[in-house]
Amino acid sequence: MSSVRRSLSLKMSHGILLMAIPIFILSLGILFWQSRNFIRQKAAEHATTVLNSATQRVRTYMNTIETATNSNEWIAEENFQPEVLLGLTDRIVRLNRHVNGCSITAEPDMFPEYGRYFSAYSVRETIRTDGQEEVDSVTTVREEEYDYYEKVWYKTPKKLGKPCWVDPFDDFNATGLYTTEMIASYCKPIYKADGRMLGVISTDLSLRSLAQTVDSASHPYPNAYFMLIGQDGHYFIHPDAARLFKRTIFSDADPRENADQIALGHEMTAGRQGHMTVVVDGEPCLVCYRPVPGTEWSLALVCPESDILKSYHKLGYIIALLIAVGLVAIMLLCRRAVSHAIRPVTKLSNLTRQIANGQYEVFCPHTRREDAVGQLQNSFAAMQESLNFHMGSIRYTTEVARQRNEEQAQATLLAEEALRQKTTFIQNVTHQIRTPLNIIMGFAQVMRDGMAQDEMASIKHMMLHNSYTLTRLLQMLFDSSDSGLSEELNSQKQELVSCNELARDSIDNLLSHAPNVNIQFESDATDDFCITTNRLYLLRSLRELLYNSAKYSDQRHLLLRITHTDSKAYFCVEDKGPGISEDKTEQIFEPFMKIDDLTEGLGLGLPLSKRHIISLGGDLTLDTTYREGCRFVIEMPVNNAPS
Repeated sequence: MSSVRRSLSLKMSHGILLMAIPIFILSLGILFWQSRNFIRQKAAEHATTVLNSATQRVRTYMNTIETATNSNEWIAEENFQPEVLLGLTDRIVRLNRHVNGCSITAEPDMFPEYGRYFSAYSVRETIRTDGQEEVDSVTTVREEEYDYYEKVWYKTPKKLGKPCWVDPFDDFNATGLYTTEMIASYCKPIYKADGRMLGVISTDLSLRSLAQTVDSASHPYPNAYFMLIGQDGHYFIHPDAARLFKRTIFSDADPRENADQIALGHEMTAGRQGHMTVVVDGEPCLVCYRPVPGTEWSLALVCPESDILKSYHKLGYIIALLIAVGLVAIMLLCRRAVSHAIRPVTKLSNLTRQIANGQYEVFCPHTRREDAVGQLQNSFAAMQESLNFHMGSIRYTTEVARQRNEEQAQATLLAEEALRQKTTFIQNVTHQIRTPLNIIMGFAQVMRDGMAQDEMASIKHMMLHNSYTLTRLLQMLFDSSDSGLSEELNSQKQELVSCNELARDSIDNLLSHAPNVNIQFESDATDDFCITTNRLYLLRSLRELLYNSAKYSDQRHLLLRITHTDSKAYFCVEDKGPGISEDKTEQIFEPFMKIDDLTEGLGLGLPLSKRHIISLGGDLTLDTTYREGCRFVIEMPVNNAPS
């Protein structure tokens, strides 16, 4: 028997190993290869998200230049005089910290008393005081006469007849004032009411400041970097300063060895959006690119594959370990399976010895196996049936055991289904709150790993800010629900509220989450001037207005003003930001409506604030006469409690 067992065991082991090991290794190899593609795909998605964020930063930065130009253009159109133009360029540069310089140039012979050419120019310079502090200084002059009509910043908007961005250039002018930085200009032609062209207003953007804005965006990988090229492929932003403005993406590439880089250059200069793998400076990189809206420039994020596949290479060690462990497991399972397969032969050998010893009551069941082992077992069972008169009771016992097994199997299925339903429910609930908590959890892990004290304070502030944001969003969702509305209507109570104290509490709340905000507070009321209202909902509405002003403005010119009459109290919140276009003023108080799809938030802040104020007997309005940003006004009754 032992020889039969050894021979059969060897044959079965060899057969199982020859089938299982190749399948196992092939499966892990396919998994390893697919993991590489999956990591690349996720890297492309992540890099594209970061690139979109950086592009939005660039577009926001450029919007400030366009807004500064467009909001002051009407002054030049209505009063195109030398003194006015000099004052206007100075005003634009002084009031907009992102503006590097501004010039207004007139058409030929517009002012004969100044000669054929007239150009008013203001430029921002950074100087150091005696205390070694850097202070911005604005210099305004009438430029010396030179032929600026052939300059790209003059002839391009004149030819197009509309505003445009021109590629960066060196503003050196040997005859007068100039900036030492490379600049890009937003140029806009100025026309009279009758359509006659008066000149061109050109507002300058420093490429160094733009590069700092782009680099302030988060980098998905340690060695990733941004680059910005113009319509002819010249580098405007690149970590290698030697390439800026002098070299192009095409001149850096050998057509025979760097065809992929040339293809990337054509894709970017054509204004297309996408991603591709390119060998940059001898290293394979994932490059995500997209055009900058409103210009003919293209911004790209370059991510070295060595950073992207760092975790993939670690996965190779894991796969190797899995192969080693898997081979050992296959051998052990193969041995166990073979032992199980030849177990009937062992049992027959034992039964034979027991019968030989006179133990005729032993039982040998039939089998459906048709091999030699099965035939031997069935022959032995037939012989044993004639000897064992207890077969009936044994069959009954076997049937009872089978029924119990079926019941247990059914109960197991029901338990598994209940577990699956519970897991699905938990996953659905967790998914709804997981996203806003990921930021807090990520920073908490960073804090656990340790860092500098100043970084720790910054991260604590960010965690607190995200916690406040999550609480604010949940409160908005609750207030917008039926239960929130019912609670609001049922919990109205009349309280004597000090207007100045309420305003200071709102400002303190804003500064606790945004300490860098510069906000002024003005009040015509005394500290003991009070109104009768619900303090909670009025405070919540005022906080929302201050939060929006800080979020969508430059955070440096916020103002909260309180005025009153005998019957009304007014809370005015204003800022100097991009403002709200006229076509959006009627929609901002509608639930889930936002200025654009890129704006963060749920679109519930202003609608809920207006609903709270109306329920308190007042009103919340947008002052459409205010042109320098946004001004919201809360109007509350002084003596009347809410009905």
